[in-house]
Amino acid sequence: MSQIQKIPATVITGFLGAGKTSLIRHLLATANGRRLALIINEFGDMGVDGEVLKACGDEACREDDIVELANGCICCTVADDFLPTIEALLARPEPPDHIVIETSGLALPKPLVRAFSWPEVRTRVTVDGVIAVVDAAAVADGQFASDPAAVQAQREADEALDHDSPLAEVFEDQIQCADMVLVNKADLLDPPALARLTEDLSGQIRANIKVVPAQHGTVDADIVLGLDAGAETDLDARPSHHDGVDDHDHDDFESFQIALPEFAEPGPLAARLAAVLDAPGVLRVKGFAAIAGKDMRLVVQGVGDRLQHYFDRDWRPEENRIGRLVVIGLKGLDQDAITAAVAA
Repeated sequence: MSQIQKIPATVITGFLGAGKTSLIRHLLATANGRRLALIINEFGDMGVDGEVLKACGDEACREDDIVELANGCICCTVADDFLPTIEALLARPEPPDHIVIETSGLALPKPLVRAFSWPEVRTRVTVDGVIAVVDAAAVADGQFASDPAAVQAQREADEALDHDSPLAEVFEDQIQCADMVLVNKADLLDPPALARLTEDLSGQIRANIKVVPAQHGTVDADIVLGLDAGAETDLDARPSHHDGVDDHDHDDFESFQIALPEFAEPGPLAARLAAVLDAPGVLRVKGFAAIAGKDMRLVVQGVGDRLQHYFDRDWRPEENRIGRLVVIGLKGLDQDAITAAVAA
C-alpha cells in the first residue's frame, strides 16, 4: 500500500498551557469536510481536555471519534495503550480521514512516531506531520512553559513516565522532531521580540521547517494537516536527547479530585480558585462547575497566576449538574483544607 493510501496522522506536542487544545478546536472548525479522530493523552483524574473537545459539537469529529488515553505519558505507554487505540480506529467500518493526536506536555515525540513503523499499523497509517506548539512568551523568557513547576508536577505525578530530563531537553526534542513549529500566543510579544524568537527557533530546528506565529491556536486545518511528511520514515533526521536513554525518577507530586457544588455566579468560584492557586504546593487546577440559572457548563482552569473560566456547552439531560475539579501539586498537599476552601 503506498503512503498516499495510508490514513494520515498528525502528532501535536508542546508543554502544558502552550495551546494544543485550542489548536485542535480550530482544526475541527476548519476541517473542510475531513472527518477527524482525536486521541487525547489526558493527565490527571478526569478527562478535562477531552470533555472540552467533545463539547465542540462539530460534525468534523463526532463524540465517539474522541479517544482519551489517561494511563500516563503516551510515549511511555505505546504498546499498552496507543497501538491498540490506533488499531481500533483503523478497524472501524468507516475509518477516519485523519487522526489527530494530542500528546501530554511531557511526551517525547520520537518514540511515538517510531510506533507507526510497527507491523500492526505501518501499512495503514502514516505520520503526516509533527506539530510542536510553543508558548511564545514563556520561551522568550527562557522558561519553555508558562509554569515550569506545573509541568514538573505533571512529570512527577505520572507513574508511567519513564524519562526525567530538564525542560530544555524535552523542549528541544519536541521542536527538533517537528515538521512545523507553531509559536502560539504571539500577541504577547512585541514585533521585535517575536522576530528574535522566530530567528532563534529557526536556528534550533531542522532545515526548511516553518515557524508559524499564531494567537489562540487559530491556524487552519489546511495549513497544519496534509504535510505528507512520513515522519516515521526519517527518524534518523530527527535528533533526540533521549535516544537510547532510559531514566527513572518520579515521586514528588500528586493530584486529587473535588466535587463542586452549584455556584450562584462564576465570580465567587474564581476567587476561591485564585486563593487555592496561592496555597502552598498547589500548581494547577482544572475542571467544570454548574452555575445557577445557566444551562451551560462552566470550564475553569488555572496554572500559576493565570486563571480562566468560560461556558463551553449545555449540560446534557442525562448529566447531574455536579461540578468536578482536579488539583495538582506537590506531594503532601493539605487536601482537606483545599477541599473546604473550594466547596465552602
